[in-house]
Amino acid sequence: MTENPLSQVEFVVRTIAQTAVANEKYFGDLDAVVGDGDFGYSLARGFEIVLSDWDTFDRADAATFLRKVAVVITSRIGGTSGPLWGTAFLRAATAAAGKTAIDGETVVAMLRAAIEGIQARGSAGLGDKTLLDALAPATDEIARQVGLGSDGPTTVRAAATVARASADETAKLEARRGRASYTGERSIGSVDPGAVAVAVIFEALADAWPAAS
Repeated sequence: MTENPLSQVEFVVRTIAQTAVANEKYFGDLDAVVGDGDFGYSLARGFEIVLSDWDTFDRADAATFLRKVAVVITSRIGGTSGPLWGTAFLRAATAAAGKTAIDGETVVAMLRAAIEGIQARGSAGLGDKTLLDALAPATDEIARQVGLGSDGPTTVRAAATVARASADETAKLEARRGRASYTGERSIGSVDPGAVAVAVIFEALADAWPAAS
């Protein structure tokens, strides 16, 4: 882990933003299978603003930085994604408040807080075919790796592997939240775009992590 908690958080947020922008078409195509197809577009437009406003965010500490990012995401990402992703960042910021270092246990606490925020905001749970079906298992894997004493690159790569396998498993589920839920059983057989986005983001983090350690 990097010694500077803010620079570590900046690295993660920038990677998330760049990945969302780079995968706009891919995420949109996945969403178009049983949804309205705007997921990739909405996510990319919001995170484009995060990147363009990057130098203006208050960097008093990691929590303050995350709160500023959360405001942009909530206000500029369309549809249901903005409130959900914005809430996730805001809850993570709350968990990071007052921390002088972002160690493994803090990362797990931030992710669990984000998950709880998404569940509350979206009235969603595991098995509803949402991003939670990849994010929650990946977080559990991070917690397991932290318990084993694994280093950062090993932990993030293990989380990416679990996130991808879990995202693939969403093809077996019937959507119970979002526009895809309107299609009922027709949603079975296609993966959830939000879960895939989580997997792609973790994979991008795993690919870049050694250079940031």
